[in-house]
Amino acid sequence: MSRTPVTVIGGYLGAGKTTLVNHLLRHTRGLRLAILVNDFGDLPIDADLIESRDDKVISIAGGCVCCSYGSDLMAALMELPARMPPPEHVLIETSGVALPASVAHSVKLLVDYALDGIVVLADAETVRQRAADRYMGDTIDRQLAEADLIVLNKADLVAPAAHDETRVWLASKAPRARVLSAVRAQVPVEVLLGRLIAQAQRDQTPWTPSGKISAPVAHDAAALYESTSFTTELALDLASLARDLARPDLGLLRAKGLLRDLDGSLKSLQIVGARWELTVHTTTEAKPGRLVCIGMKGRVDKAQIARAIASAAAP
Repeated sequence: MSRTPVTVIGGYLGAGKTTLVNHLLRHTRGLRLAILVNDFGDLPIDADLIESRDDKVISIAGGCVCCSYGSDLMAALMELPARMPPPEHVLIETSGVALPASVAHSVKLLVDYALDGIVVLADAETVRQRAADRYMGDTIDRQLAEADLIVLNKADLVAPAAHDETRVWLASKAPRARVLSAVRAQVPVEVLLGRLIAQAQRDQTPWTPSGKISAPVAHDAAALYESTSFTTELALDLASLARDLARPDLGLLRAKGLLRDLDGSLKSLQIVGARWELTVHTTTEAKPGRLVCIGMKGRVDKAQIARAIASAAAP
């Protein structure tokens, strides 16, 4: 049974979660995205995207929905698969004082879902000041430490030296996370929602926008990232490969592949930051294994990735 991937987005008030969610809604490439929020008042969806709304659901152009879960997130998650058509990816936007890892643990209790990753927003101007606050500091420290990806937002509002100092500080606070600098939360959707990595690589024809959802546009943020893919006919020690690919020196933000393990089974490999997961794939297709990787432009060590694949091959 295929499980629906879930991305948890956290961060303190003012870090840019609303901007990020609206950005995702405008660049879903046709993906049916369900966004769960604690309260609609906390997440004002851009008015031009809304097609209809009631007390609990906002229908958004392009087949996406935004649902209020109030105090019962688990119930909202269990109701989602009954929607027709069901969502292909779920995004949970947490409150400014919530700990995203607690939400992620709840997701893991439901068999219909698989945790895709934890994304935490931080304001480049204020994050260090907020983290030093006697009341909020512990919460912010824990939010950052739990992240797979940290979006250091509003990077244009600080001097280059201060920006670099904050990135070094974040590396000490969250050594497992990958840090992405952003302006107005403009991060390519493929980086934030791993489901789209392979899809973007498969698309051979131009994507045609419909309704109110705009086609992905080339902007400065997109130019900061690159993707590369590898194919192999070999059976691989996939656990060993995953551990190697999750190392920070390879420069990967995400990786996704369908590869053959040493026991002959096909498995889906999903990596976000330092987090990795292997899932048995039920298909019997005999196509070559494929791995798609995405990272910061110029920082992806393709030769080292190729060596990791070769070293994971059966003798």
